[in-house]
Amino acid sequence: MSLKALDYESLNENVKNCQYAVRGELYLRASELQKEGKKIIFTNVGNPHALGQKPLTFPRQVVALCQAPFLLDNPNVGMIFPADAIARAKHYLSLTSGGLGAYSDSRGLPGVRKEVAEFIQRRDGYPSDPELIFLTDGASKGVMQILNCIIRNQKDGILVPVPQYPLYSATISLLGGTLVPYYLEETDNWGLDVNNLRQSVAQARSQGITVRAMVIINPGNPTGQCLSVANLREILKFCCDERLVLLGDEVYQQNIYQDERPFISSKKVLMDMGAPLSKEVQLISFHTVSKGYWGECGQRGGYFEMTNIPPRTVEEIYKVASIALSPNVSAQIFMGLMVSPPKPGDISYDQFVRESKGILESLRRRARIMTDGFNSCKNVVCNFTEGAMYSFPQIKLPPKAIQAAKQAGKVPDVFYCLKLLEATGISTVPGSGFGQKEGVFHLRTTILPAEEEMLEIMESFKKFNDEFMSQYGDNFGYSRM
Repeated sequence: MSLKALDYESLNENVKNCQYAVRGELYLRASELQKEGKKIIFTNVGNPHALGQKPLTFPRQVVALCQAPFLLDNPNVGMIFPADAIARAKHYLSLTSGGLGAYSDSRGLPGVRKEVAEFIQRRDGYPSDPELIFLTDGASKGVMQILNCIIRNQKDGILVPVPQYPLYSATISLLGGTLVPYYLEETDNWGLDVNNLRQSVAQARSQGITVRAMVIINPGNPTGQCLSVANLREILKFCCDERLVLLGDEVYQQNIYQDERPFISSKKVLMDMGAPLSKEVQLISFHTVSKGYWGECGQRGGYFEMTNIPPRTVEEIYKVASIALSPNVSAQIFMGLMVSPPKPGDISYDQFVRESKGILESLRRRARIMTDGFNSCKNVVCNFTEGAMYSFPQIKLPPKAIQAAKQAGKVPDVFYCLKLLEATGISTVPGSGFGQKEGVFHLRTTILPAEEEMLEIMESFKKFNDEFMSQYGDNFGYSRM
């Protein structure tokens, strides 16, 4: 009998080869256990509101008025909403062609793109062109659009940090390209060595791969490190020498938990370097409303900015964006509010600062609680989370545990994480889903559980880990790899 197009055996092989660990086996098992009545703590994905973070008041007020503009005609509206929220809602509605229910330009509302450009100029000290900014349904959609334009066939390679966020491996696989890994150095706080980059490119080229672009995630996901200016300069020089497009995933730029290494954008460093690099390196930078102290993951708002991209290429990217007609318009309003929040003197300013500062200060404390908690556990070592939303501890698994995993048909860190889930309800992601060096095992967890629950969660983890190491250990000692 002949196969139908959507029979599994006849599906596009790129789809079947695509893996996305964040919503993989562990997540599916956690969902099953939740249906059975077990309390599950979903730390597998950076989803702040799902773990109790409250939305910021001002942007929700503005978008509520935009979604229900008839409220603006109510004579009592000023008794419910502050005057600055009412003014901003009227401003954003005036930018649309018929409210939030009408399509926008495929690049996004021109007025919001102008606000994004002004934000970038304030942040970096260099001009930004709204015509080179596209608003997208989350940063992920922008990454997919750009990779779709870069990858032509399986001989095209993309340099991706390992460990990496599986958006990149999954999208490269889906588009039929080749992921070219470069390994971050865990013993150097997940630092980047340009010599590793050169080796990765040379090895790929020896296999007939044309390396066309490089991804950096700054601050890192899952590793939480912040790239230094020196590192960024080396990366940009490398991309210039090798004629690579640099894809700068900068979605965690608000999530910084130390003062020694602040976030600095790739574009600022590139412009500071001056000509010829500042005129030659092709750079695409991504940002989102899903992270930072906003955490508006479900709104799906993002943007990318293009630097040194030829006009004809911009036209082709516009054409690709036009296939989907319009990014989510309410998310565009959220983006406008993120890049242009209340200012000193505005009615809502004090509350906005109080809320946003409270979230960031709590995340900083939670990053320290989680790092210290992991480092207090037997056979566990964890670098401090400098930024982003995750801890990525290394778990030194005893040989007996690795053997038990093989017998169960599981990757060792998947085996560990499943045992953790069953015992504690803590849903994590095994390090193998992000890539790691051979024989080294990790897990990724967010630092997002409520602060008042964090100590209890870490105590639960420590109890499980002690029992696991006792069961499989045989006095097995730890030595960091």
